[in-house]
Amino acid sequence: MTNARFDRLVQAMKKEGLDALAINPGPSLFYLTGLPFHLMERPTVLLVVPDKVPVLILPELEKLKLAASRVPITGFTYNDNPASWPAAFEKAAASLDLTGKTIGVEPTRLRVLELRYLEGAIPSAHFVSSENIFSALRMQKDSTELNAMRKAVQIAQQALLSTLPFIHPGVTERAIASELVSQLLKAGTEPDMPFFPIVSGGPNSANPHAVPSDRPIAVGELLVIDWGAACDGYASDLTRTFAIGDVEPEYHRIAEVVLQANTAGRAAGKPGLVAGQVDAAARQVIDAAGYGAYFNHRVGHGLGMEGHEHPYMFAENILVLQPGMTYTVEPGIYLPSRGGVRIEDNVVITSEGCETLSDLPRELKRLT
Repeated sequence: MTNARFDRLVQAMKKEGLDALAINPGPSLFYLTGLPFHLMERPTVLLVVPDKVPVLILPELEKLKLAASRVPITGFTYNDNPASWPAAFEKAAASLDLTGKTIGVEPTRLRVLELRYLEGAIPSAHFVSSENIFSALRMQKDSTELNAMRKAVQIAQQALLSTLPFIHPGVTERAIASELVSQLLKAGTEPDMPFFPIVSGGPNSANPHAVPSDRPIAVGELLVIDWGAACDGYASDLTRTFAIGDVEPEYHRIAEVVLQANTAGRAAGKPGLVAGQVDAAARQVIDAAGYGAYFNHRVGHGLGMEGHEHPYMFAENILVLQPGMTYTVEPGIYLPSRGGVRIEDNVVITSEGCETLSDLPRELKRLT
């Protein structure tokens, strides 16, 4: 195996004392092999053992995909009769001599379905969580990955600008979200977007993870739009807040505080800083303004092949930031039953500091 990504994975396995890794469909499998598989009723599992050719257990109907792998892979296939599936797992495990070995798994990805077939094929194996290996695997992006993320940001920003003329009092949150999805597709997002847009007006904007409803927006309300795009398998994730007509003075106040917190959080990022200090930089601004009780989530999360991945920017996180790490900065203030403001940008740690990938205006913009 000459693939640099595989080499880093194998070195991490050796450091952790793992005999093997079991990886099923998801970003990590694609990152390592370039092979697109999705979770379905038929199990697919990649088995990686240091210094051996990786083995992939997969349905017969998908075996032609193996030719496109970035690294040599040995395939063990099965047909549509579930009775044939255990044999494929047993042959794959025997080819790698996994009897009695310690096998790491990706805890947020490996399902009970695949685990049970692996346990049946290797009853003496010991399965352990290898979250630390997988969390570190994709955290530092290279130039190709960053270019894809920049494109994903530009697609998202273009789509929102094209959606804004559609917004007016009386239009529903769901209608705005649908229009935004349409504009995202027109702007060039991949259909498998990181998430369906959050569009929340009035009291709903005080719920950070609101689901677009049939509630019409009205004059005097805040409108939060949280959306993203995908490009070459990489995500963007942005949020902007708008005023529908004239809004009360306190809404302008919290919008200014969140803007200051966003600015402070983005400025805080640099190599050698721990992730929790980014959260602290933004949170201190909101605390000092007297709204600390209304900022009820971490300041951000990692971003890349997934909309949420490591590093997570919460106060207690002592992970040291390094060049190539990408994450969101998204402070917010949420006044229950009234309204909320959130401003979210995407950033990358550089050799000297932090670069913001997104550049849409962050001030509270009046739409009507």
